[in-house]
Amino acid sequence: MEESLGIMENNRFTFGFYFQTLTRALGSPGKFFKELPDEIGLWKPFGFLLISSIFFTAMNILNIYERPVIIGGILLVNAVAMPFITSALSYIVMTMIAGKRVTYTKLFSVFAFASGVTMLASWIPLFIWITEPWKWFLVATGMVKGCGLSWLQSILILGLSILILLLFFWSLGPVIFYIKELGS
Repeated sequence: MEESLGIMENNRFTFGFYFQTLTRALGSPGKFFKELPDEIGLWKPFGFLLISSIFFTAMNILNIYERPVIIGGILLVNAVAMPFITSALSYIVMTMIAGKRVTYTKLFSVFAFASGVTMLASWIPLFIWITEPWKWFLVATGMVKGCGLSWLQSILILGLSILILLLFFWSLGPVIFYIKELGS
């Protein structure tokens, strides 16, 4: 896989890399994550995530009638930022629970590739019920095959990370409500 995806030969992101990665991640996710090199870096996973995020945002804008530029900007920032946030949170939880120390870039690449693959279908209304569990399955598969964790460890890490993230956003509810009231 290293030669076919050109991951090790340079740090340039190309559309050929994007489509080869997409094909491999969709065709055989376990093998794809197992063959993912430890020193992949941030640029290629980020490029993959960015292209998928732009496609996701562009398709969502077609269904938005009020303030499409603002909503599109929010969707794009969210699509790019959430894999960074969730992978950082999972990295912290993984380090505390499993004691495994894979590099953050390796863990981020798992999140970026899993999110990028699922974004291609998640813009379709009601597909979130399919793509969101699929994304978390791909992340768990990547943590098992690519990061050397057990299924139990990866599910525990992901479950705790999602719980912490949900509690954080839930705690922001009163703040957002207060800010909205100030603006009214």
